[in-house]
Amino acid sequence: MTNETIPQDTDTALAQKPRRGLSVMLPVSVFFAITILLAVGLTMDPKKVPSPLIDKPVPEFGLPPVQGRELGLESADLRGEVSLLNVFASWCVACRQEHPLLMELSRRNLVPIHGLNYKDEPDDAAGWLDALGDPYTRTGADLDGRVGIDWGVYGVPETFVIDKNGNIAYKHIGPISEQDWETKIRPLVEKLQQL
Repeated sequence: MTNETIPQDTDTALAQKPRRGLSVMLPVSVFFAITILLAVGLTMDPKKVPSPLIDKPVPEFGLPPVQGRELGLESADLRGEVSLLNVFASWCVACRQEHPLLMELSRRNLVPIHGLNYKDEPDDAAGWLDALGDPYTRTGADLDGRVGIDWGVYGVPETFVIDKNGNIAYKHIGPISEQDWETKIRPLVEKLQQL
C-alpha cells in the first residue's frame, strides 16, 4: 500500500507544478501586454484621434443662449452655409490661448463661428465673453455637457468645420494656432465654400 500512495502523491505534485507556473506567467504576461499598449499609446498624437462623426450630420440639439446673449444655438443653425463650431469654456486655459485668433477671424468675416459653451457657470461664461470679446455669431450654453457628449467632445477647446449641408467635415482638437488655421482649416473652409 505504501508503494501505491507514493505514485499518487508524485502525480499530484507533478500536476500542481504547471498550475503554479501558469499562475505566475499569466499576471506577468498581462503586465507586459499592458506595458506595450501604454507605450504605443504614449507615442500617438491626441490631436489625430479620428472622430466617428466626420461626414455625418451634426447631432440634433437645441441650446439656450449664453447669459447676456440673444441667440442660442441649435442644429438647424448649422445648415445652409459653411461654419465653425468652437467648443469653449471660461475655465479653459487653452481656450484663452486661441481666443485672439477667433476674434481676428470674426473681425475678418471669413466664416461664421458658433460657440458651444461647455459645462460653464452662466455668470463666468458671460463675464469671459464680455471681457475678452465675443467672436461668435450664436452661442449655446451646454450647462450639463450632454450636447458636448453627442458631439464626441472630450476636452476643450475643440473646433468643428461644418459644411453647407450640416455635415461635420473636420474636427480640430486643442487650441487653433495661426498655422492650424492657414494649413488645415482655412483651405478646407474655402474648398467647402466653393462647392
